[in-house]
Amino acid sequence: MEQMLKFDDVELYYDHVYALKGVSINLDEGETVALIGANGAGKSSILRAITGLQPIRSGQITFQGNRIDGANAADIVKMGIAMVPEGRRVFPFMSVKDNLLMGAFTRSDKAEINQTLESVLERFPRLKERYSQTGGTLSGGEQQMLVIGRALMAKPRLLLLDEPSLGIAPKLVQDIARSIVAINQNEKVSVLLVEQNSRMALSISHRTYALATGNVVLTGPSNELLEDDRIKAAYLGGDV
Repeated sequence: MEQMLKFDDVELYYDHVYALKGVSINLDEGETVALIGANGAGKSSILRAITGLQPIRSGQITFQGNRIDGANAADIVKMGIAMVPEGRRVFPFMSVKDNLLMGAFTRSDKAEINQTLESVLERFPRLKERYSQTGGTLSGGEQQMLVIGRALMAKPRLLLLDEPSLGIAPKLVQDIARSIVAINQNEKVSVLLVEQNSRMALSISHRTYALATGNVVLTGPSNELLEDDRIKAAYLGGDV
């Protein structure tokens, strides 16, 4: 597989406090890669660095062979990277339809935008049922579907997901996990998944990086890490 994303020896600080200390990760085209770890481990900082929301101190980030650290956030979206932020962040007073169309703000191909919209509504039938409702009236799980759908409207090559299961009912967590797998397999979108629900992240990803205090402490194929005693003890609450 061709390497899509390379995060090479990256250091990132907030003021004088380091968030990432020489972190290196990579993601190949077609992969779902998970980042797991406690709050403050540096998972979300990796996403903020990739999307240009937080400048890095040193190291470099390349996407499809092009260096992107230093690029502005809008240009990074145009390159094919879309992010679903933590906390959902729908536009509460806009309809489901308009929330979704906001995701296509970098595109001008109206016919193809409509095709993508139909595809998203097919992927998330609940959104079709609530098409004219305002985003703020949806449940937490439905809002998560909405922001994932909004990111897909940009037609990304790489989808970044920041804590998609946070604060969502268990049944809908399963629905969202299945949707992430389908987006990766059926729509050929690579996925970088930040997730505190380590069991879910390991179950739906190809490879995983475990982080602690701004460092990668363990990495490997997700199915192997699910059985790793160190992962079980630190992230899965004992035996699976």
